Amino acid sequence: MSNLTPDKRSIEEAAIRIAPWIHRTPVLTCAAINEITGGNLFFKCENFQKAGAFKSRGATNAVFQLDDETLRRGVATHSSGNHAAALSLAAKRKGTRAYVVMPENSSKIKISAVESYGGIVTFCKPTLEAREETLAEVIRKTGACEIHPYNDLRIIAGQATAALEMIQDIPEITQLIAPVGGGGLLSGTALAAEYFGTNIRVIAAEPLGAADAWQSFTSGAFVPSVNPQTIADGLRTSLGSVTFPIIRKFVDDIVTVSEDSIVHAMRLIWERMKIIVEPSSAVPLAAILEDKINVREVSTGIILSGGNVDLDHLPFNPS
Repeated sequence: MSNLTPDKRSIEEAAIRIAPWIHRTPVLTCAAINEITGGNLFFKCENFQKAGAFKSRGATNAVFQLDDETLRRGVATHSSGNHAAALSLAAKRKGTRAYVVMPENSSKIKISAVESYGGIVTFCKPTLEAREETLAEVIRKTGACEIHPYNDLRIIAGQATAALEMIQDIPEITQLIAPVGGGGLLSGTALAAEYFGTNIRVIAAEPLGAADAWQSFTSGAFVPSVNPQTIADGLRTSLGSVTFPIIRKFVDDIVTVSEDSIVHAMRLIWERMKIIVEPSSAVPLAAILEDKINVREVSTGIILSGGNVDLDHLPFNPS
């Protein structure tokens, strides 16, 4: 593997490093959803993870590798919410500060979570350019170490541990589906399947209104996310220079889904499984419901990426 791809050992070491600090989340099944889809589906419940999302894996893995001098200066990132909260929690545990740049249209529940973990929030316009410019200014003022939400080998290795656990717990899985935004979870999932599985097909699902990863994957050339329009706020970011090559090499397919399907899938999970997931988590099931992914006669693992949703503004119960 190139030095821009986490190797098998780095994922194994990440799993050991973060184990005392995260949940080994359960894998749930749902007979009703299996009947609806005709599949044998296994849901890795990262909505039950610390800080409510898989992001705690990567953030903990990254922060817990920093030396004392770096920790003294603090850590910084830009994030719409879940990475921000996860980084703030990891920083708090290491006794350091987390400086977080968040788009001004971020979910109130995610802003509240970041602040509750001690994150110091700076708001910016909801564009990638504004995020990066604001973060650069924060780092210039504070000297903090940037921990990118996804374009970081330590982050990818940490995110890979979710799929690693799933492969260990449900060895019959032959297909894995993850949502894709910046590609940290998808990259990690694909590498875990490559290193620890046997002939596991890896597929990503993405909102049609934020289909830059699908465009990049199908064209073979990086296409940035420009003005994404989707309820799945965790999936509005572009792929990174580290994640895109990993995805090109190790992911089998990327499919897109409609907003209506995302809302329908989210509601189905709430109603049938009795668990809270955010819109981004529902995107893989939406792809199955749209018949974009064949789940018949295969055991399919799905990463439910997070459960941080604003209960005052549910998409299937508009106020």
